[in-house]
This record gives sequence, structure tokens and C-alpha cells, in this order.
Amino acid sequence: SQNKQKWHIYAGQYLGTGLLVGASLVAAYVVNFVPEEWMVGLLGLIPIYLGIRFAIVGEGEEEEEEIIERLEQSKANQLFWTVTLLTIASGGDNLGIYIPYFASLDWSQTLVALLVFVIGIIIFCEISRMLSSIPLIFETIEKYERIIVPIVFILLGLYIMYENGTIETFLIV
Repeated sequence: SQNKQKWHIYAGQYLGTGLLVGASLVAAYVVNFVPEEWMVGLLGLIPIYLGIRFAIVGEGEEEEEEIIERLEQSKANQLFWTVTLLTIASGGDNLGIYIPYFASLDWSQTLVALLVFVIGIIIFCEISRMLSSIPLIFETIEKYERIIVPIVFILLGLYIMYENGTIETFLIV
């Protein structure tokens, strides 16, 4: 049934994202042993780089088409694992965002961020499902994603650098 497929997709999205976030939390924990806080802010260069790269190169359309093709070929009982693996495979860039972000948070902020992730995934899945069925919205997002995504990545990188005092350190020197 369509409802069962929807829940397979949601569960796969949760597991895939959970594994990416878990790996990022471990890496962020290790990064927090860096002696100077402003050095952690240098990790903000990763999302800045990803944003610039996305603006110049864009996202591979073939990757997007391959994901859609795999989802269409999957049987309902395989859908969960397909979505999980695709989330991990297409989420490699997310590590470049998550690690510096989590490294800049204390434990209480991390717990809030994790709660936002849990709630955000279900909201994101529902909104994506609804919006993708509206042709005008789908076409607009496709048209402007090459502008929106880089701006978000670059602003996140600058925020990470600002929060850790990296920008201030370089302006003083």
C-alpha cells in the first residue's frame, strides 16, 4: 500500500540520517580536543567550499536520476534499505556540514539540534512529498536550487567561523 511505502521511506530516511549524524557526532567529539576554539571554526571552510563547489559545478543530475530509478525499481520490503543506503550515499556532503556544526555546540545545544533533526525529518519528508506533487513549485525549486543551496552552505560556514571566533581572530591579526 502507498501508506506502507511512505513509512518505509521515512524509516529509511531516519536510519540513514541517524548514521550520518552519529558519525558526525563522533568526529565532532574528536575535533573538540583541538586546543584553540578558533581552530575548530576553520571547519566552517568545509561548508563554504561545498557551497562554492555546488554553485560552480552543481549537483549531478545523473545522481538524482539514479536515485529515482532505484526507488522505482525497489519492492516495498526493500524500500526501507534502499532509502537508507541512498540517504547515506548521497549524504556524504552532509558530513562536511554536520561535523563543524556539531563541533561548535555544547551538549545542551547538541541535544536540541538532535531533537530538531528528529522532528525535522518527518516534517521535511511530508513537505517534500506534498510539494513534489505541485508542478509549479517543483519546477521553481529545480530552477533556483543552484542559487539557494550555495547561499545556505556559505552562510552556515560563516556562522560556524563566527561562533568559534575564527573570523575575529583573523581580523585582529
